[in-house]
Amino acid sequence: MIQVEKVSKSFGGLMAVCDVSLDLGTVPITGLVGPNGSGKTTLFHMITGFYPLDKGRIRFCNEEISGRAPHEISRRGVVRTFQHTRVLPFLSTRENLLSAAPNQRGERLSSLFFKPRAVKEEEKRHWARAEEILSLIHLAPLAEELSGRLSYGQQKLLELGRVLMAQPKMILLDEPTAGINPTLIRRLIEILKELTRKGVQVFLIEHNMPLVAEICDRVFVMDSGNLIFSGTPAEAVRDAGVIEAYLGRETRAS
Repeated sequence: MIQVEKVSKSFGGLMAVCDVSLDLGTVPITGLVGPNGSGKTTLFHMITGFYPLDKGRIRFCNEEISGRAPHEISRRGVVRTFQHTRVLPFLSTRENLLSAAPNQRGERLSSLFFKPRAVKEEEKRHWARAEEILSLIHLAPLAEELSGRLSYGQQKLLELGRVLMAQPKMILLDEPTAGINPTLIRRLIEILKELTRKGVQVFLIEHNMPLVAEICDRVFVMDSGNLIFSGTPAEAVRDAGVIEAYLGRETRAS
């Protein structure tokens, strides 16, 4: 659904993303990999509206989203997580989910006074959605726990749950397994597979190559701001350019 066409982004004299084009099509889970500093997160920022493009354009479901604000892109069905968790530590797990529901009528004073029944009905729908997500992310037993007391891995699952409250068509995940234990990684894999069965497309940045090989149908590889490979994970590990990007500097140094 996402089409990136010849996009570039520089910071001063540093070219972070250089003339990158990619098309995710309808592939369920796509990986974006590459060495640190290769431009992966910058590209995610560009897709989701956090960084303006220097040139090029980005389309989602055949609609151009280049130049739109993050909340406008989110409303169209593209949401993301970040490398570091952004949960609300003094709210419970359930309250974190409820607070993430978009466009809540109860946030408007006029609705509280003139449409109280509609506000109540919406609150019931959001509550039901939160309960469904709590079950999906395996945090239902911790629904009343303050999120600041959750483990780092559980907070990552909660952050995924928060973006799911928007009922997205596509989720961009930035290093979702970083810093979490193997048990929660297996749980995350189960969740992502379940999401794709429900029609949600996943685009993820990941350094865990065995995980990429297991769940990604396709992978893009970046190096120094350039897209250097597109294909299956099995093809990527045999590609000379990919091997050079990951091992070349180390090999030359030795």
